[in-house]
Amino acid sequence: MVEHQLGRAMIGLVAAGFVADAQPAATTGAGSAQSSSIVALGDSVPRGTNCDCTPYPPLTATGLSSTTGTKVTATNDSVAGYTTNNVLKQLTSNQDVIAHMKTADVVEIEIGANDVAYNKTCGTNVDCYAPKVPTVKKNLLEIIKKANALLSGRKHLVVLLDYWSVWLGGKYAEAKGDAYVAAAEEMTDRIDTAIESTATETKSAYVDLRAAFKGPSYTYDETHYLSSDGDHPNAAGHQKIASATETVIEKRLGLG
Repeated sequence: MVEHQLGRAMIGLVAAGFVADAQPAATTGAGSAQSSSIVALGDSVPRGTNCDCTPYPPLTATGLSSTTGTKVTATNDSVAGYTTNNVLKQLTSNQDVIAHMKTADVVEIEIGANDVAYNKTCGTNVDCYAPKVPTVKKNLLEIIKKANALLSGRKHLVVLLDYWSVWLGGKYAEAKGDAYVAAAEEMTDRIDTAIESTATETKSAYVDLRAAFKGPSYTYDETHYLSSDGDHPNAAGHQKIASATETVIEKRLGLG
């Protein structure tokens, strides 16, 4: 059965899947000799900001545990406000994060939106933000390089997630006017293209959250997946992200 195949595939990613020294508030599931571990890196989206709910990294672990019959744990090392530079520093100098990474089987990374955060100086002028995009791409490549180095000799899967919008989304964006909506869509496209191309170049898995939230043509209104600030997912949004991520992981393991 698929469940048994996926369970064996997850176990195949494990050398010793227990997440050592994980903080209780950031870790889901009890470790065991045959458990698999997810480590999440990124910004306020995987952190679960402005949502009194379980964010998608532990939801992904719970879903995969249910599907495979194998315990999957999640350690959430994402930090609200982080940029690609911050994640690079984590992988270089944060000893707790480095320790978590060295025992990971799956690494979920969602980062880049804060590198091009909306500001009053640039306003809706896309050309003002655009010079930052190549740096995002460069940093993403370096993040993957460092992640793979920390996991050298260990079977693992890196999963990159993009954004439905790098600024406000849904009705919250519309309330800012047409110029804001157009600029938000353009900057989202540029950042998501950088993320997707990084995944392709590094042979990492890729989760298209614009499709998950806005449909295959990116035209649906995603408001029902957003929290009250219009910027972060609500509980339904985190569940949607988790489901999309689980599907990508299953397909990457050849079971989709």
